[in-house]
Amino acid sequence: MFTSYGSGSIRKVLLLSLLASAAALFFPFSGKVVLLLITLTALLFTLYFFRDPKRTIPDEKRIIVAPADGKIILVQQQENSFTGKSSTLVSIFMSPFNVHVNRIPIDGAVTHLLYHPGQFRMAFDNRSMESNEKMEIGIDNGEIRVLFSQVSGFLARRIVCMLHIDESVKAGEKFGMIKFGSRVDIILPHSASVVVKPGQITRAGETILGRY
Repeated sequence: MFTSYGSGSIRKVLLLSLLASAAALFFPFSGKVVLLLITLTALLFTLYFFRDPKRTIPDEKRIIVAPADGKIILVQQQENSFTGKSSTLVSIFMSPFNVHVNRIPIDGAVTHLLYHPGQFRMAFDNRSMESNEKMEIGIDNGEIRVLFSQVSGFLARRIVCMLHIDESVKAGEKFGMIKFGSRVDIILPHSASVVVKPGQITRAGETILGRY
């Protein structure tokens, strides 16, 4: 029900909630109610944020699935050294209310991992693709290469990526998350046919972004 990536954060918020609840005993009634409401809201939001619902991976071959829940805010052509010329960039914006567990878009092997330190612009600002902190991941299955990035945001300051170079992965598998809202950018090669448009809502591991 809850992702293991958020277990540390859940424990911290739970502990703080217990301490705040104990401190509320020493407040007058009105202050006690306000403090308990704030504590309960923070705890419920944390549990909601780190939810990890079950997903059904499409039973199809030669597909590329969404690595993140959210809303597609950009689809544009882009040349990339990993995926080649005439590639297509698809950007997915995740609000704090989306599921934040990230999933693998295609079967293959992890052949590229590169962490970029950077700024913390708002995730819906397209300049964040280049300037923000991010983890870049490349997967090669012998037929196509796909590159995607976990990009931090104004609130999202913690990128979790559990992948390793040469690791074999399957489409739809969980591999990490970005804590408290951000975006995931994925670049599909020219050989892939993109089937999504800006404004479309995605579900990680279920929504098909492209076919090849």
